[in-house]
Amino acid sequence: MAGEREGPAIGIDLGTTYSCAAVWHHGDVEIIPNDQGNRITPSYVAFNETECLIGHAAENVVDINPANTIFGAKRLIGRRFSDPLVQKDSMLWPFKVISSHDDKPMIVVTYKGEEIQFAAEQICSMVLTKMKEIAEAFLGCSVKNAVISVPAYFNGSQRQLIKEAGTIAGLNILRLIAEPTAAAIAYGLQKKYSNTSPINVLVFDLGGGNLDVSVLTIENSIFQVKAVAGDTHLGGEDFDNRMVGYFVEEIKRKHKKDISGNPRTLRRLRTACERAKRNLSFMAHTTIALEHLYDGIDFEYKLTRETFEELNMYLFEECIGHVDKCLKDAQIDQESIHDVVLVGGSTRIPMIQQLLKDFFNGKELCKSIHPDEAVASGAAIQAAILSGHSEISDIELCDVAPLSLGVMTSGGEMEVVIPRNTPIPTKIKKILKKGIDRKKVRFSVYQGESERTRGDNTLLGEFVLSAQRNVSCLNVSFDIDANGILNVSAEEKDSRKKSIIDKVGGWLHKKKIDRPVEEASS
Repeated sequence: MAGEREGPAIGIDLGTTYSCAAVWHHGDVEIIPNDQGNRITPSYVAFNETECLIGHAAENVVDINPANTIFGAKRLIGRRFSDPLVQKDSMLWPFKVISSHDDKPMIVVTYKGEEIQFAAEQICSMVLTKMKEIAEAFLGCSVKNAVISVPAYFNGSQRQLIKEAGTIAGLNILRLIAEPTAAAIAYGLQKKYSNTSPINVLVFDLGGGNLDVSVLTIENSIFQVKAVAGDTHLGGEDFDNRMVGYFVEEIKRKHKKDISGNPRTLRRLRTACERAKRNLSFMAHTTIALEHLYDGIDFEYKLTRETFEELNMYLFEECIGHVDKCLKDAQIDQESIHDVVLVGGSTRIPMIQQLLKDFFNGKELCKSIHPDEAVASGAAIQAAILSGHSEISDIELCDVAPLSLGVMTSGGEMEVVIPRNTPIPTKIKKILKKGIDRKKVRFSVYQGESERTRGDNTLLGEFVLSAQRNVSCLNVSFDIDANGILNVSAEEKDSRKKSIIDKVGGWLHKKKIDRPVEEASS
């Protein structure tokens, strides 16, 4: 639709902790500053008796209004409330998270004197609305079109939820782009594609909420993703959580007080831990000092970089494990990687850099692109390409499916239809015979690498195909679009009776989101 493509197209890095917007302007990428003049905006949303605050305004009230100030909402997208990781996070968050009737985590806040529940994607839509407004103020015109980044390891359901959030924010989503792929584009543009022979690049993207590792081959203007690995629940917030948990126990041991049930105290402690983490990136030690922290306690602790590293070493080593897995999947060894590109604020941690350097046998790491801005830059370049900017129209992206996709057989096994790291977009058909011989066939679509569907695999959706007689053979079609969103259909081979799952995932539909978002934005 021509009207939707009119006007500037922006790139948005929707981050767990901070978000960033950029635009292709006068032949180069320009990071869009917010109303405070800062190039990154906190992904915070706060509610009070009179208004909804987003960005810096929300972050500024987090210590005085912790129960109604939401951060890290992206970590909840597409997860179940019963997920142990959600339960673990909820214990350390100052705001309340409860379960809906279908095990969906819902964030509870008091807004204008009324208790309201929000899904994580609704909070993300508010952050995206803020980024849209920031871009419009900077560009002096209406902004409708955007490319939004997502973790490479987000499944189809999570990607669809981000896309829905963008739509509710009033954006026409041109494309979802994997965060490390976006960073690689920014890296490639900076290098001006100076290498005529192919180069292999490993992008290590460690932000506030997730880790993405991608191996890409760049040749001229073609970016070919070879493999991805990572964890959608491993990042800077987990390092903060380790410190918060450690100090909760330290206060319990030293002062015989349990602060775990006090939201304001936990938030003050978390803020101090976040600051200490940043300080330890360039200092050997720092002091956490909080007057009147809880019940008359003045808390002070000298935290060394060594202690911080001990608390988080198993998480740091887990990050390196994903690097190893990604290289093996790409069938590329360490020596064949030309550049290791660091992206995301958590890559500033010295021990992370040291472990990566050791893993690559002393190779110097590439720090030439801005870790907080690279993803937004790459998203803006992709937005410009899709909008028809001729000077960069020769750039071509070839991404992959991060996880295997398949169906559950009668024995509870996972029958893979699309293996992980298959180039996308793609459409693959498969004939299923095992355990089919009945009139009503229930399909369960899963994503993951476990042989058993009820292991670590994620249920994406279910549907039922009915026939007049026993069905002995089915044609199943899995179709992944350029956004990494899955469509599944199945038909009986003989009668051609068909059943379709449209965009598998069970996301929240627009009509269910509109009202609370409108209320929160008013």
